[in-house]
Amino acid sequence: MSAPPKPTVSRGPAFSVVWIVPLVALAVGGWMILREFRHRGPEIAIEFADSSGIEPDKTTLEYKGVDVGTVQSVELNPDLGGVTVRVRLTRSAAPLAVEGSRFWIVHPEIGFSGIRGIDTLLTGARLNVRPGRGAPATHFRGLDKIPPAENVNEGRAFLLQGDKLGSLSPGAPVFYREMKVGVVETSRLADDAASVLIRIRIDTPYAALVRTDTRFWNTGGATFKLSLLGAELKSTSLESLFSGGVAFATPEGKDGLAPEAPDGAMFPLHNEADKDWLKWQPHIPITPPEEGAEPTPHANALAPVVQREPAGH
Repeated sequence: MSAPPKPTVSRGPAFSVVWIVPLVALAVGGWMILREFRHRGPEIAIEFADSSGIEPDKTTLEYKGVDVGTVQSVELNPDLGGVTVRVRLTRSAAPLAVEGSRFWIVHPEIGFSGIRGIDTLLTGARLNVRPGRGAPATHFRGLDKIPPAENVNEGRAFLLQGDKLGSLSPGAPVFYREMKVGVVETSRLADDAASVLIRIRIDTPYAALVRTDTRFWNTGGATFKLSLLGAELKSTSLESLFSGGVAFATPEGKDGLAPEAPDGAMFPLHNEADKDWLKWQPHIPITPPEEGAEPTPHANALAPVVQREPAGH
């Protein structure tokens, strides 16, 4: 009787196809984690008095319309005096984490130029930032409101001193002959708290309109007058109706125009215009905005301002 044939032993593949799916998932997950770390920037902490509308993992930080960070957490401060919002910046936004950067919460706001931040009604509040130029930093104190526009290298700034602020707010227009030629930048109480100081900035093309004898007055809100001839409702513009406004006029005396007012000159802010001021029609050369010419420096830029009465007033 012959011996039975020897069995043939075959080895299966050492790697089973059943492991392909989890390995691929692991590779994709590792790639996503690596990608996240490569695009991750520093984490910063911003203190706010209130964090209404801010949600972790949802609220974003924007700069020039681009998402540059996401809120990671919102915590109540130990002293209960505010909240700390922690934001993870993207790698490209790392230069924002420096001293001098200013952060604020964008909420819907009705102003003289319309409604700002209306998109937040649907998307929720968001954070915005204006970059600084200091040393690297990770802790900041947030602003309560949107800061005024920065244009310190343009035009010429002046201080107005009035009895009260009225309806004036940052961004309010400054008018000359009912044409907008500047904006209100900021305001504060005087050092002795007896008056209010308001800083305005006149655009470069119109800086020459402000002379040492220029008169400024408040045009905020609307003026309602009732007489035998009827009622009159008057407002300089829709802008000043919402956020207040300032107007000014410059006289031309017998000796011609007064010198141009230097940067930082202070003027009294009157509650209303004198009828004679509205009649002044001086011929003052200006640089049309479309030409884009730079203003000529003045030798009396640091000279003190002396208010002088125009001839015939």
